Amino acid sequence: MNIIVIVSGMIIPVIILFVVVYGIRKNVDVYDEFIEGAKDGIGTVVSIVPTLIGLMVAVGILRTSGFLDFLSRVLGKVTDFAGFPPELVPLAIVRLFSSSAATGLSLDIYKEYGTDSYLGIVASIMMSCTETVFYTMSVYFMAAKVKKTRWTLAGALAATLAGIAASVVIGQWIS
Repeated sequence: MNIIVIVSGMIIPVIILFVVVYGIRKNVDVYDEFIEGAKDGIGTVVSIVPTLIGLMVAVGILRTSGFLDFLSRVLGKVTDFAGFPPELVPLAIVRLFSSSAATGLSLDIYKEYGTDSYLGIVASIMMSCTETVFYTMSVYFMAAKVKKTRWTLAGALAATLAGIAASVVIGQWIS
C-alpha cells in the first residue's frame, strides 16, 4: 500500500516534467505555449459561466421547492419495486445535473443512515460510477460549439443507469 501512496504523489509532477522535457526536445517555447493555453482556458471559463449559474439555480429551485421530494416519492414506488432504494432517488436525479449538490445529498444520507449502511455504501458507489450528464453535455458541447449531440444523451443516460444498477448490486454484495 505504501508504494501506491508514493506513486500517486509522484505521478503529476512526473507527467509535468515529461511534457516540459518533450517540449524542449521539440524546440517548443513551453512557457509561451502554457500562457497561450491559460488564456484560452480563461476564455472558456468565461463563456460557460452562464450555463453553470443556470444549472446551479435550477438544482437549487428543485431542492427548495419540494419538487425533488415529490418526484422521489412518486418514482420511489417504482424504483423500490425494481430493487433501488427510494431514499436514493433524489441523489440519482440530482447527480445528473450537479456533482456538488449530489455530494450534499450524499452527506445527508451519511448523516441519517451512516456511511457503512447499505444506503451509504450504495450512495458512495453511485457517486463514483455515474456522471453529471446534463452538466457535462451543456458545458463541454457549448465550449466545443457542438450543435448536434446525436446519441450522446441516450448513451450517457444508459451508462448512468448501468452505474446505478452496478452500485445496487455491488452494495448488496458488500453489505
